Amino acid sequence: MANKSLKILLACVLVILCFTGCGEFQKLQKSNDPELKYTKAIEYFNQGQYTKAQMLFDDVSAYYKGTERSEDVLIYLARCYMGQKDYASAAEYYSAYTRNYPKGKSIMEASFMVAHANYMDSPDARLDQDQTKKAIEYYTIFVEHYPDSQYAPQAYEEMSEMLDKLAQKELYSAQLYYNLGTYLGNNYLAAETVSRNAIKKYPSNKFMEEFYWIILKSKYEQAVNSITEMRDERIRDTQDEYYSFITEFPDSKHRKEADNLNKQLKKMIGE
Repeated sequence: MANKSLKILLACVLVILCFTGCGEFQKLQKSNDPELKYTKAIEYFNQGQYTKAQMLFDDVSAYYKGTERSEDVLIYLARCYMGQKDYASAAEYYSAYTRNYPKGKSIMEASFMVAHANYMDSPDARLDQDQTKKAIEYYTIFVEHYPDSQYAPQAYEEMSEMLDKLAQKELYSAQLYYNLGTYLGNNYLAAETVSRNAIKKYPSNKFMEEFYWIILKSKYEQAVNSITEMRDERIRDTQDEYYSFITEFPDSKHRKEADNLNKQLKKMIGE
């Protein structure tokens, strides 16, 4: 019974504190003292209350426009949006900072964060990758200007992730073409072409084994479905691809299936 009463008391106290806090913030918003708002905005930011901080920084941004403090307000607004996980807005504000203060005290941070915000906003590989491409573009610019900065290792790592994501999108396309098979044309050739282009475009991507596996399977299917005049040549071509595959990926998870394909190719030669 005592525990229940204590819980009720604590709940009442929390409700009172909540209303008190909300009331204080509303009064602060109505205040005509920009210095007070600015000081409290920084306090809210340091406490992780990014929405309240952002609202107050917005309130004073016009007042400080053209002053030395304007730079600080802009970078804090970018940080607030980042804290709220509103990455699109954060990217806009960081970009605004780099344009307005190219020699500002937070220029390195802003240059990195405009790329990082786009990185955080990058969607699943199956979706449109404009945001991913933007992130790569901004990371490239950043590492060119600040190759030895504290952010450089993270920039390279995240840029590599974005390149892998673009490669993964190509992989999905290649797999789709392969699954379509001979429906309305030779989709195996399309699967092979997409895979080879991806390998050239993203030479360090982590899906190399899968791309080469699709190429081998696609060549095999084209050999199986080939017209008589081209059959032998395509079989030999596929065998060459098989030996290249097992040399490059001797422990591949596809090794057993690849060996079975080669056995079928040998049987086809003996027919």
